[in-house]
Amino acid sequence: MKVPANIPTREYTLTSGYRTYIFTLLFLLDFFDMVDRYMVSSILPAIQKEFLLTDTQGGLLISTVYWGIVVFTVPISILVDRWSRRKTISIMSTIWGLASMACAIVANFAQLFTARSILGVGQAGYGPGGSAMIAGIYPTEKRARMLGIWTASEPLGAAIAIALGGIIAMHLGWRAAFGLTALPGIIVAILFFFIKDYKTVDLVKTVDDGAGKSSKVKMKAADAAKEFLRTPTLIFTYLGFAGAQFVMTALLTWLPTYFHRVANIPIDQAGIKASVIMLMAIVGAPLGGYLADLWVKKKANARLVLAAITTTASAILIFGAFFLFAGESQYAILLILGITITAFVPAAIVVTQEVIHPGLRAMSYAVAIVFMNLLGASAGPLVIGIISDAAGIQTAMLVLPIFLVASAALFFIGSFFFLRDLNKVEKVQLEMEA
Repeated sequence: MKVPANIPTREYTLTSGYRTYIFTLLFLLDFFDMVDRYMVSSILPAIQKEFLLTDTQGGLLISTVYWGIVVFTVPISILVDRWSRRKTISIMSTIWGLASMACAIVANFAQLFTARSILGVGQAGYGPGGSAMIAGIYPTEKRARMLGIWTASEPLGAAIAIALGGIIAMHLGWRAAFGLTALPGIIVAILFFFIKDYKTVDLVKTVDDGAGKSSKVKMKAADAAKEFLRTPTLIFTYLGFAGAQFVMTALLTWLPTYFHRVANIPIDQAGIKASVIMLMAIVGAPLGGYLADLWVKKKANARLVLAAITTTASAILIFGAFFLFAGESQYAILLILGITITAFVPAAIVVTQEVIHPGLRAMSYAVAIVFMNLLGASAGPLVIGIISDAAGIQTAMLVLPIFLVASAALFFIGSFFFLRDLNKVEKVQLEMEA
């Protein structure tokens, strides 16, 4: 949004209360995003029974959401960066709410698949816009903590969706589970349209004329592309995200089915048992953000090092849970996994915001989402579904640690480039919209 020359702008400062209000709306939008996205997980056996679906088709109902996000997140993030964060987030959030409502009235698999695909389109712009807004309203020493609390809304929403979905399906039918969760998200999306936001950041860069003087010049598309291609920290972080997201999405999708089949637990109880594991992330994500902000005061690249450590720990825990243990011991390990597997997220998100031009922050996280969803989230449910059809759900789960080990290695390699890339970033003062 351009501000006329005769209208003054002011530094982007907000009262603590209003900052909290914006953050609360962002938290609730992310929460309802995940409720709508993962409601299908706990009611999947009921949907499969009615429509006679295979596990592969069941996995597609999750994966198609991420394909929609992959296709649309970059163009929508351009609107976020170059037009308006609040307007784009509000409009796209309303679209995903309506798509979720449509899932309640479908008559066959094709219609449900289509509605779930539109759900992904609606959710494409929220993550980039939300991360950019949080990076803007909080100083660097608080960003990982606040992003940790924000991302805790995702496992919280997924866990509640998995727990409530099975219960609602048992009493009211699986269609009611979709309808009852869509309306609150639409209400929050409308409220978000009217918040205050910071002025769109001009895409300019500082250029040295060779005589000791510097000037600001407008960036071209090629310059923006170079911001990404010449920042190794971003590339390794994106790839690290992908492997970890593969595992997290596969667990969110198939844990209820695993408990239902392997332990012979009823659908509603299996959903609750899996949701408790996911709920542990409300400890893991904020804790990871807090530790990252604390450690970064002593070690500049601490955020990516922490991501490598926690992801390695998660790989060890998953291997132990599905290969060495069963019963109560297995469940205890999975509860700890619920903490460690999301501890890397806030630190890694902060990295995507700090080593890029402030006018490209939404785009930066959008690229991360493309990597996460194309290589990770969309592939995880489908690959595990295919392996499960061929060799059983138990064998399928044993594939997951491989992806976490790869992610840990990528985060660690990226940490060696962080300080150099951070020092190259253009310094920009954010201003409030007039």
